[in-house]
Amino acid sequence: MTKLSYQLYSARNFQPYSAIFEKLGKAGYAEVEGFGGIYADLDDAGLKSLRAELDKNGLVMASGHFSPDFLEKEVQKSLNIAKILGMDSIYAPHLAADQRPSDAAGWTAFGKRLQEMSKPYKDAGYEFGWHNHDFEFVKLADGSLPIERIFEGAPDISWEADIAWVIRGDADPFAWIEKLGSRITSVHVKDIAPAGEAKDEDGWADVGHGKVEWAKLITALRATKAKHFVVEHDNPRDIDRNISRSIASFKTY
Repeated sequence: MTKLSYQLYSARNFQPYSAIFEKLGKAGYAEVEGFGGIYADLDDAGLKSLRAELDKNGLVMASGHFSPDFLEKEVQKSLNIAKILGMDSIYAPHLAADQRPSDAAGWTAFGKRLQEMSKPYKDAGYEFGWHNHDFEFVKLADGSLPIERIFEGAPDISWEADIAWVIRGDADPFAWIEKLGSRITSVHVKDIAPAGEAKDEDGWADVGHGKVEWAKLITALRATKAKHFVVEHDNPRDIDRNISRSIASFKTY
């Protein structure tokens, strides 16, 4: 079975993380994915303490999200965080609405920025890529898509494919897996509730309990270079439910 990871952003409202690590370890997860709010402000002692908590529960923080600005301005700190926590993959996860380009040229330029940003991390042996949301699949004035322009400007970075956000961007995930499959090194595994349901959870669902065709998608994704499959739910009401039901579903794929 593919080792399963868990994006810790899902548990940000259910503290402390030490209790989350224990739940994840007992449920059978092997990895976690971090984000800036967990480690950006930690010194070496704090990072080593976090690593010890993960180790104690049989977990590896194999991948992590770092904001583009942090990756550019704090190269040595980012590398140190990744090294101490034992990561092999680094992903830039998001661009705030007020920072997003408005045209194709702007998105290509952003891709070039990511390409340049990736160099010290790739040189140090890390996988480096972009994690999508839905806005990358909204057509620009020239008919192209930001996702196309980003990768045009950044020919050497990989893609952490957040499939549910692809779908929320009104795009066909199978078509994009086929088109950009050679770029995929990590996957976010989350589900979308049927229309009108789970409004208090922003319309998301536990894996296998929504409308995303995960059984077929996992088959397609296993044909790519994806090495991390990361369960995520942006706003779960019940963290125990999300942790247990998602891995139970994933084991059937």
